Amino acid sequence: MKYREFGKTGIMVSALGFGAMRLPTTDGDPGSRNIDVDKAVGMIRHAIDSGINYVDTAYLYHKYSSETLVGRALQDGYREKTYLATKSPVWKIEKPEDFDKYLDEQLGKLQTDHIDFYLLHAMNRDRWDNVILKHDVLKRAEMAKAAGKIKYIGFSFHDDLDAFKLILDGYDKWDFCQIQYNYIDTDTQAGLEGYNMVKERGIGLVIMEPLLGGKLAVPPIQVKNALDSSRTPVEWAFDYIWDHEGVSLLLSGMSTMEQVEENLVFADRSGKGMLTEPEKEMFKKAKTIYDTMALVPCTKCQYCMPCPFGLNIPGIFEAYNSTAIKKMDESKGLYFAMETLADACTACKNCEEQCPQNIKVSEIMPVIDKLFANS
Repeated sequence: MKYREFGKTGIMVSALGFGAMRLPTTDGDPGSRNIDVDKAVGMIRHAIDSGINYVDTAYLYHKYSSETLVGRALQDGYREKTYLATKSPVWKIEKPEDFDKYLDEQLGKLQTDHIDFYLLHAMNRDRWDNVILKHDVLKRAEMAKAAGKIKYIGFSFHDDLDAFKLILDGYDKWDFCQIQYNYIDTDTQAGLEGYNMVKERGIGLVIMEPLLGGKLAVPPIQVKNALDSSRTPVEWAFDYIWDHEGVSLLLSGMSTMEQVEENLVFADRSGKGMLTEPEKEMFKKAKTIYDTMALVPCTKCQYCMPCPFGLNIPGIFEAYNSTAIKKMDESKGLYFAMETLADACTACKNCEEQCPQNIKVSEIMPVIDKLFANS
């Protein structure tokens, strides 16, 4: 196992962290509370025995049962070998003392007297303004730190770059933060610019979703073909993260012992600055391919415009195409922001006569309407 500096804490953490969000379950539902206890405990302990020293969980993972499982896995001496991270369910905080109530509950579930790395979970602008600042949560966190219940204070993040800047600059005692980042998400959420901000401040940086929710483990064939076949898509995705000097560790939500074993091998090969310039160019090409994959081969040439019935045809196709690479909520946001939707298409086919890509607009618009109407 390779180890890296965790910001200014003086702690060395394993390049690979164990994320307890996708543990094996007895019912086959990846997010259910029916965790396969024997398998999950075995996986976590094997990972620790093999050098992983950072285990990450959260209040809500596996429908509020992940912390209990992790607490069980860290018995028999494993807690002393591990830095434990979990997250405050900030959306449940309605008054200042709620912070302490949930922290104490988590300590009980985790069977420990302290949490090494405690995060304010899934921070965005609204939670920052209406929970953290409103209920003086950071003061409560500092009091818990002084009492020894937590060692280091951080936050995980899901919002846009401006919100990230607001939160990062809004408190000068952050020990670390956790962001979604991978070779596709360089310009979404905190992105590359957010990474650079954290690096400049010298605080610990944990990377989540290095595989984009699993999409980069089995990428579209066009993306896979852009990656050198000397490594698996998973290893390439991890190596992209480990190459970054400012990254402390990446989290992998492992579901099988085979994944644990495979990821341990990848971590053993990892290092800062490990990528060559041609490999960096390879990732840029793969991202371009991923970002331009289309369900409809629209090039936004605008030859179809204006539509006599007011449809923004390229805009509708853009929203539809985005469903292949984005979360549905994001695609719906693009689609329903338009004044005229796909159901307004009368199949006049005027646009089809002008389209150099020979797109059958009249056939596709009902498909798009049905998709968004039922999602």
